[in-house]
Amino acid sequence: MASSDKKGDANATITDLRSALDLLRSLPGEYVETSVEVDPQAELSGVYRYVGAGGTCERPTRKNGPVMMFNTIKGFPESRVVIGLNGSRKRVGQFLNCAPERLGHLLKDSVQQPIAPVLINQQQAACQEVVHLATDADFDLRKLLPAPTNTEEDAGPYITMGLCYASDPESGESDVTIHRLCVQSRDELSMWLTPGRHIDAFRMKAEAAGKPLPISISIGVDPAIEVAACFEPPTTPLGFDELSIAGALRGHAVEMVQCRTISERAIAHAEIVIEGELLPDVRVREDQNTNTGKAMPEFPGYTGDAKPALPVIKVKAVTHRRQPIWRTTMGPGEEHVNMAGIPTEASILSMVERAMPGKLLNVFAHSAGGGKLLAVMQFKKSSPADEGRQRQAGLLAFASFPELKHVILVDEDVDIFDSDDVLWAMQTRYQGDVDTAFIAGVRCHPLDPSQSPAYSPSITQEGMSCKTIFDCTVPFHLKAHFQRSRFKVVDVKRFLPDFE
Repeated sequence: MASSDKKGDANATITDLRSALDLLRSLPGEYVETSVEVDPQAELSGVYRYVGAGGTCERPTRKNGPVMMFNTIKGFPESRVVIGLNGSRKRVGQFLNCAPERLGHLLKDSVQQPIAPVLINQQQAACQEVVHLATDADFDLRKLLPAPTNTEEDAGPYITMGLCYASDPESGESDVTIHRLCVQSRDELSMWLTPGRHIDAFRMKAEAAGKPLPISISIGVDPAIEVAACFEPPTTPLGFDELSIAGALRGHAVEMVQCRTISERAIAHAEIVIEGELLPDVRVREDQNTNTGKAMPEFPGYTGDAKPALPVIKVKAVTHRRQPIWRTTMGPGEEHVNMAGIPTEASILSMVERAMPGKLLNVFAHSAGGGKLLAVMQFKKSSPADEGRQRQAGLLAFASFPELKHVILVDEDVDIFDSDDVLWAMQTRYQGDVDTAFIAGVRCHPLDPSQSPAYSPSITQEGMSCKTIFDCTVPFHLKAHFQRSRFKVVDVKRFLPDFE
């Protein structure tokens, strides 16, 4: 694999989900499949928990496990299900032809060189090879879509990897995002939109006018699109179409197609597309079919509470490729870490680079925070004047990604992707009373269960948090006293030719 962050061979080989899987089949240890029948209700995710979920998933699990294809799905003889596509940073690097440690830099550059999506005609769109209309007597999402439940207490089957695409009813500007979608009936989905999401802004505008908002949900696409869709403001402000970042990553525009039943576009190479409308002033209880009080496992590693009143998508049609592959993920898995975390890294790198060029060497949105709550930042101090600027960089990280909760600052000799090395820096280069900065009473991510008045008297409302900077860098005037032991540089392959 290339050691730079320049685009290359992957752009020529990956055009959709199927070509991405073809690439993985050619790489040792990256792909497994089974034809043993699996139940999509809790069993499928239960299997992958052991095989390769990683992230914040309940232990035992396996980090950096392979992608897994399930060929025989109970109740869905025409479908296959694949999980874990972006479940290792190395794999994302292979998809984008980039060294894993440089992915944040690659995405930062791609935001600055967007290539807008283009529209192709319906005859060319693979996603419309087969069309099911909601007006058909036998139409039923519960029989068409092999959407799994992650656990036995989930509110229902969830679409966890649906690329939701909608447009501002006033300006026509479009946005793509991944949201939590629960199958509620033969033709209805509930949709949870975290506060501040752009599609929610579009929905509110349409609702204020008493009109539905057309929305397409594309499932099973080029992994470059899945990663690009996870950017958030301020890096991608209202009106910025994240599909243009995927275009930059690939060096050519993402192809879109006009939907069959609504006034919106969908990703033309998707395996499956759901066409529908977000209805104005209609709400549904998320667990109305199960009464569990639970939604589904989310990225912090806990199952979220079912929401009492969520917007409803009225489905008009489902289109798909022949023998479609359903794409799913586990909320607390390493896959979420990479899809959410690498854009987080890019956002932090971009903002800090503008403020203090050359000082922030790299960022890792750590697995323990699900790619959102924790960032490890590698900062270089070159002179006494740099002392204190590392903490300014931490403050800028919070500004660039508002859902970030904790920042750990380390020096350039620390491997930010090695948790042992980061914790070593904390044990030997950190004193809690002088190296900790607290910022109380700030909004963070609503899925952090510690953000409640019951947890801390400093929290006055649900969803507020105390953001913290852990400065594990050596004070510049003491750097000479904190030199790591230096070992002789040798060519290990002379002794072990197969050493990696």
